[in-house]
Amino acid sequence: MDEKKPIEKSILHKRNIHRFGYDFSQLSESLPELIPFVIVNKFGNESIDFSDKNAVKCLNKALLKHFYGINHWDIPANYLCPPIPGRADYLHYLADLLQETNNGKIPDGNKITVLDIGTGANCVYPLIGNREYNWHFIGSDIDLISIDSAQKIIDANEILKDKINFRLQKSPNQIFNGIIGKDEKIHVTICNPPFHASAEEAAFGTNRKLKNLKISKSNSEKLNFGGQNNELWCEGGEAEFCRKMIIESKEFSKNCLWFTTLVSKKTSLPSIYFHLKKINALEVKTIEMKQGQKISRFVAWTFLTKEEQKKFFSRVN
Repeated sequence: MDEKKPIEKSILHKRNIHRFGYDFSQLSESLPELIPFVIVNKFGNESIDFSDKNAVKCLNKALLKHFYGINHWDIPANYLCPPIPGRADYLHYLADLLQETNNGKIPDGNKITVLDIGTGANCVYPLIGNREYNWHFIGSDIDLISIDSAQKIIDANEILKDKINFRLQKSPNQIFNGIIGKDEKIHVTICNPPFHASAEEAAFGTNRKLKNLKISKSNSEKLNFGGQNNELWCEGGEAEFCRKMIIESKEFSKNCLWFTTLVSKKTSLPSIYFHLKKINALEVKTIEMKQGQKISRFVAWTFLTKEEQKKFFSRVN
């Protein structure tokens, strides 16, 4: 009996240009080096081997070039190579959040400033956010190699000049301190916090993926489960990282319109809500995002009244 082709159920954000899936003919035309990685899967559709880190990296290059005009993009070996469609979704839902505060108008232009906590070597959030909405981005990271890599991407693409800059977080135990200036105004902060609570837990997650793919550890060299320690885990995991972020955000209650963070584990939410209540956040929102069968979310909070929120946009409109 022949296998049926899966029915696409893309429920990405309505403005997400990746919601129709990948057109490998178009992508290969934009980036010919993708061609050797294109295969035909068991359903007779063109695809790539998503367990091959080189194939995934090349796909990202093609997506960034074809859809966002990023002609030069690269990351150091063993650094995180994120999925572009999911990253774009977060940004589109953020635009919706800002729209609610901005009298129903999606704000665009470089007067909107976004702080990306843990921007990583890949710099994907600033790249997509700037090209989609022309927002100005600040990317922070505790890893100098990540900062250097992200800066090389900006330097190699003239269209990004003066639109994205980076700040090294010199204290690994701090998030906003040392990054946000005393009188600086940030419209929204974004973050994809470390998922695991320890190196052992991160390794276990990788081994589980290997087992699911029926690949032995000895054959795992090409796998795309990359990421440095600070990208994959921190002491206490996601919930603890978010707790620190929430507590520290209180110090910058007048500097930022909205603080946000991705929350991968639903079990992290009770702790997050508890600490947001404890620090008297005035408004808290949880926005769900669906990518196929996967459901993710981000939590947003503000310390500003409705009137104070409007003032944030007075210089934009």
